[in-house]
Amino acid sequence: MGFFIKLKEKLTKQTNTITEKFKDGLTKTRENISSKVNDLVARYRKVDEDFFEELEEILIQADVGFDTVLELVDELKMEVKRRNIQDPLAVRDIIVEKLVEIYRGDEEEINTLNIQQDGLTVILFVGVNGVGKTTTIGKLAYKFKQEGKKVILAAGDTFRAGAIEQLEVWGERVGVDVIKQSEGSDPAAVMYDAIQAARARHADILLCDTAGRLQNKVNLMRELEKVKRVIEREIPGAPHEVLLVLDATTGQNAMVQAKQFKEVTDVSGIVLTKLDGTAKGGIVIAIRKELHIPVKFVGLGEKMDDLQEFNPEQYVYGLFAGLVEEENARTDDGGDL
Repeated sequence: MGFFIKLKEKLTKQTNTITEKFKDGLTKTRENISSKVNDLVARYRKVDEDFFEELEEILIQADVGFDTVLELVDELKMEVKRRNIQDPLAVRDIIVEKLVEIYRGDEEEINTLNIQQDGLTVILFVGVNGVGKTTTIGKLAYKFKQEGKKVILAAGDTFRAGAIEQLEVWGERVGVDVIKQSEGSDPAAVMYDAIQAARARHADILLCDTAGRLQNKVNLMRELEKVKRVIEREIPGAPHEVLLVLDATTGQNAMVQAKQFKEVTDVSGIVLTKLDGTAKGGIVIAIRKELHIPVKFVGLGEKMDDLQEFNPEQYVYGLFAGLVEEENARTDDGGDL
């Protein structure tokens, strides 16, 4: 049974609504990758070096990452030789299979957040200005509240004009408390106040905003270290997650930011926003393969519930939805598996 069929069977056991969100949110990237791959296999009568060169170009243009693409194509060549595959259509199935393998590696459920069953869970958010950090915090607060958890927000970005007010707007919209001080205050002091408030109000989740002045890396490093020291002193083992927020529409620039933040703090996961707004959604694969940091959430639209937990199968289905459905239709009509 082909990988397309297995993928479709696995997804039918998951929530159809979420499957559709990935499908809709990845429309631009799908048009960039899936349609070009389909055109590629239609134009070639045999799998040769020219075929692989064009495939490399398609994947690089989708920001899958140069090194990742070269490794993927090398693996494809070996697989094609091992199975003695001559038909380009058969290679398409293996491409999808390998993309899931590249993302997952040997790990399962790597998108799961480290939520404490007893006591307060502290999640620290880092990222440069303009990537959607505050919006991400607001949407996650909404998600947790819908799950019945008591959430508090900490306005730790005390330097950017309007950052505190922006977080307060989200707090009012979601219906959660925001702990703040005046603009220009010490972020670590805000975190201390927020932890005390979270304890006093028996909160389950504390979501902490931070400044994103990456252009002054030394100051940012000192600031984040101080914030983490205060959090860890008050709650041993915290922060339980450090989530780096990246804008998918910036492509390889997001990779640069990820590398820089990885140097200054222990990033445990990535939130990739605005994935619906880019044709270069292959950046998800590049981040995972080259940085070894799991993507835990992706932004698939503007609505409150459009921030979704990342799932490799849902993602690959979103990239190749038309091909998966075509393969299933062919099988249903009695074609070969």
